[in-house]
Amino acid sequence: MTGGSSGIGAALAQELGKRGWRPVLLARREDRLREVAGECDGEYEVCDVGDREAVERAARRILERHPRIALLVNNAGIPGRAGFLDIEPARLEEVLRINFLAGVWCLRAFLPGLEAAGRADLVNVVSVAGTVAWPASGPYSASKHAQLAFSRSLAGELRGRGITVHTVNPGFVETEGFPQRGTLGSTLLRRVVIDPDDVARHIVRVVERGRRETFVPWWYRSAALVQAIVPGLLARVVPRSR
Repeated sequence: MTGGSSGIGAALAQELGKRGWRPVLLARREDRLREVAGECDGEYEVCDVGDREAVERAARRILERHPRIALLVNNAGIPGRAGFLDIEPARLEEVLRINFLAGVWCLRAFLPGLEAAGRADLVNVVSVAGTVAWPASGPYSASKHAQLAFSRSLAGELRGRGITVHTVNPGFVETEGFPQRGTLGSTLLRRVVIDPDDVARHIVRVVERGRRETFVPWWYRSAALVQAIVPGLLARVVPRSR
């Protein structure tokens, strides 16, 4: 599982640990990885998942210990709270690498282990931002649109390989990397912020029940519907985050 040092990843690691799984966590901060892995009886590899070669090296080490991978969770993500004209080019590239390309690199690197398991699950933690265009968060939204298309495309590409693809689209979640309650300018939006534990429990249910694409909370699906029917409406009515 990527992004395992905090937020949704840390919460999911604990949920899986309670159910007898042995999570292997990937992230950049070794101190936090060590702490979370200790809490869930898991393992960890320090890895910048936006670096393809680093992912391949970490995958080789993990597959040596665990040749069969029953579950891969692409969860790593970083914010991009700026417009395309304001964000620094280096930050824009980092957002795209972590939020989108990291999932591609991880799937390719761990595919032998997933196939060796016979039946396996792939969870891509995307975002409702992958279905709408949020004001003042264009780079983040673009990265999540790419990740959503990647996840949906895989459902067909992996058919017949014994791997079930699950796409999870959370709304606003309060995490260390995404302090939503402190940055959202709208009182209404702050009231609908959920916690990482909510998403973690949802992901476990999604895998157990074999659901393919979900929103959490479920009513965020309406935002995707509005975007599809009236493109651009949300960009006009949703307040800017900053």
